[in-house]
Amino acid sequence: MALTIPPVASPSGTEAPRVQLFPALTAEQMARITSHGRVRSVQAGEVLLEAGERKPRIFVVTAGRLEVVRPSPLGEDLVTILERGEFSGEVGTLAGRPVLVRIRALEPGEVIEVDRDHLLSIVQNDTELSDLMMRAFILRRVQLVARGLGDVVLVGSSHCSGTLRIKEFLTRNSHPYSEIDLDVETDVQALLDRFQVSVADIPVLICRSKTVLRNPTNQQIADCLGFNAAIDQTKPRDLVIVGAGPSGLAAAVYAASEGLDVLVVEANAPGGQAGATSRIENYLGFPAGISGQDLTTRAQAQAQKFGAQLMVASGATRMVCSRKPYRIAVDGGQEIEAWAVILATGAEYRKLALENVTAFEGAGI
Repeated sequence: MALTIPPVASPSGTEAPRVQLFPALTAEQMARITSHGRVRSVQAGEVLLEAGERKPRIFVVTAGRLEVVRPSPLGEDLVTILERGEFSGEVGTLAGRPVLVRIRALEPGEVIEVDRDHLLSIVQNDTELSDLMMRAFILRRVQLVARGLGDVVLVGSSHCSGTLRIKEFLTRNSHPYSEIDLDVETDVQALLDRFQVSVADIPVLICRSKTVLRNPTNQQIADCLGFNAAIDQTKPRDLVIVGAGPSGLAAAVYAASEGLDVLVVEANAPGGQAGATSRIENYLGFPAGISGQDLTTRAQAQAQKFGAQLMVASGATRMVCSRKPYRIAVDGGQEIEAWAVILATGAEYRKLALENVTAFEGAGI
């Protein structure tokens, strides 16, 4: 099954034309990128990048064409075709997250292959390329999310609190997913049988058409999708920031842009309370207002551009300050060492003092 993706809304609310999603580099720009990568020839049908790979990289087409597809239980969905001067990648590449798409050569050609470390060097040091690539990366992630072109399928019910929790977690982490609502879809028994799940198991998450998670925790989802796969939790950091709301992400941008090794630890998803706000009218620099999700997406991409890393679904539980480096314990029992710590835990809405109230959040409350 092939699906061609039409333009979608950009973070500013206007449609993003293809020239912004997939801009063509000039010969001079490609020459600058060549110094950060390696030039290689490709053959027709050759798979350059496979969905799920944990060593993300980008390809700049110098000759020929590349096909970008999203593998799915029904085959492949066509995302786009890259031609000369166009490049692959999105914000997940900067974060070191597993690849969402498969990239395959349509014909013999040539590409420039750039790994994540050299890509970070480009966006940190080349202003022209940084502006062009960062905008494209952000808009591409927006497109993938809007069209549900991810590596995970959520099977659930709109009346199930567990389903709503998982949807919120994936959305707040800007991770694209497909949804099968059993209250709406009726012809799904073949899919359920294939993965040996029943209606009683919902919510069910199918990761990369392989792993089946029944009512998973947010931590299990993060582990399955590799949200924290690129993070080395054993090395001491210059700075650890606890909390990934606007203040925590702002601190990450400032510190990482000055060359510090920064890790942000977040118990749930980036954005804090602001990330769940449909419209923010009083945030400095946005006189027309901006949604909390758009603000979070931009701030997270900006922090990752400078090399800051974000660990989600891993709350800080304890901090030992008796000696340096400080030690921050996180969910799961690991300890992270840091020479400096910023606590940006933000605010949390009060809840009704009712028994079992959490079981009904999002499903009536």
